[in-house]
Parts: sequence; C-alpha cells; structure tokens
Amino acid sequence: MNSESSKVLIIALAANVGIAAAKFVAAAVTGSSAMLTEGVHSLVDSANQLLLMYGQKRAAKPADAMHPGGYGRELYFWSFVVALLVFALGAGVSVYEGIMHLLEPEPAVSPLVAYAVLAIAFALEGGSTVAAFREFNAARRGASWWQALTGTKDATTVIVLLENGAAMIGIVFAAIGLGLSQLTGDPRFDGAASILIGLLLAAVAIFLAREAKGLLIGEAADPALVAGIRRAVGREGIMGIGEIITIHNSPNQIVAAVNVDFDNSLTAGDVERIIGEIERELQAEFPSLYRVYVRPHEDAGLKFGAGRGIAVSADAS
Repeated sequence: MNSESSKVLIIALAANVGIAAAKFVAAAVTGSSAMLTEGVHSLVDSANQLLLMYGQKRAAKPADAMHPGGYGRELYFWSFVVALLVFALGAGVSVYEGIMHLLEPEPAVSPLVAYAVLAIAFALEGGSTVAAFREFNAARRGASWWQALTGTKDATTVIVLLENGAAMIGIVFAAIGLGLSQLTGDPRFDGAASILIGLLLAAVAIFLAREAKGLLIGEAADPALVAGIRRAVGREGIMGIGEIITIHNSPNQIVAAVNVDFDNSLTAGDVERIIGEIERELQAEFPSLYRVYVRPHEDAGLKFGAGRGIAVSADAS
C-alpha cells in the first residue's frame, strides 16, 4: 500500500482522537447539542481511520489458494463499511440529537469553553486535511477536482480528505449555532446546527458509498495506463491488438488482459518470448500492474469470452 496514504491515516487518527476527547468534555461542560454531535463525529472518524488501516494491512496480503487474485479489494470493502458508519453513526446521531434539542431546548453554559475547543479542533482538523489534500493533489495530474474525486482509485485519501473537510465545515456550523443561541437566547439554533451537521455527513457518506461500490464492482485503470499497455504490446510478430481490459484490485494492484493476433508463422517459443518482453516492459513502466493476461486469437477484435482461444498469462507480480 502507498506509504503516503498510511501517513495521512496516522495523522488523521491522532488528530481525531484528541479532538473527540476535547469535544466530549466541552459538551459535558456547556450542554451544547452541536458540540456533542461534533464529538460523535470525531469519534466516528477515529474508528473509520482504524478500519482503513486494518483494510490496508489486509489488502497487502499475498495471493493464496483461496484468493488467487490477492486481497487488494479488502481495502475497498472497508471503505464501504466506513461510508456506512459515517451515515449511520455520524449523520444519524447528529440529526437525532438535533431534533431532540429542538423538542427540548436547553441553554448552553460556559460557551467560551466551547469556542476554545472548536478553535483548537479546527486547527487540528486543518493540519490533517492539508496532509490529505497534498496527497490527493499530487495524484490529480491536471484533472478537475470533480474528475479526480470520482475517478481516483485511492479510496483512503479521499475518505480522509472528505471526512476532515466535512469536520471543518461542521465546526463552523457548531460555532454559528452556538453564537446564534447566545445572541437570540434561543437554544434551538444549537439543535438546528446539529441537524445541519448530520445532513452534511449524510451527503458525504452517500458520495463515499457510491465511490466504494464502484471500486468493489471493479473499475478500469487510468486511460494513460491502457494506452501504455497498447503501446507496449504493439511490436513485430503481433498483427493486431483487440480489447484491453483492466481492473483495479486496489489503488496499486491492477490486473490487465489483452486480446492479440500473433503472426501465424511464429513458433510457440517465439510467442513465449514476446509475452515475456511485454511483461517486463509493462512492469517497468507501470509497477502497479499485478498480472497481465495475453489471449492469442486470430481475430484480435473479438471481445473476451467470444469464440475459442488459448489463454496465455504472464505474471507481472
């Protein structure tokens, strides 16, 4: 797994554990509903980072007889679990607490304590967000922000970035709600802020679940990598290149299959030599390629699974 992604997770975990403790203490002192939901939010974020770290460890396991394709997609599974937790615990508890505070409003006490904790939390969340932002921005490669968010295969960094971004916005909501409660004397503003935080978390959770689902099903590699495979495969002895299929098992583990038409005059030894050359070139240019499957066929334009052919694999792991 990417060491930078692991570093981002460790930074986020350390920040969120401290922030959660501070928010819960402040909620107990002030009685603020928004502060309590912010504490729950940070606690859920901490649990999420632990799950993602566990997913990274599991995804790094080598292939075995039961899982010949490796364990890479474990990371995407735990990313989906994280999205469910953000929705069920983060958003659910926040909305519930906000509604209860609207029905039974209680004025907050010692608001200065709450403001101090929110300021510290905002600074810590900001540091963690900057680390995730740098990792995400480095992999963006000129794509728009939306294209990068929906197209990235590094679920870990995206989760940390969006969770921390939502946390910073949530802190602003909590501060505004607390401030309006003080100015108007109406504590229901604090409950309304809690509901807004919950809706924000729900939106983030739905987006993360959608992206994790796509990765679990299997998403293709970057078009540049597919073009690189086509370029590397094209050589003397190959008369045509058909469909190229790529699937991400994890951010740095890609399986590729290529449909090619070899020159009929080639011997079996020549075919083996060409496949070996293709494997070495692809592995050198794209270290994330886990396995490469080359399928000889007279009509390289045929799609995989159509007709009969001999499947020859070159293991690029």
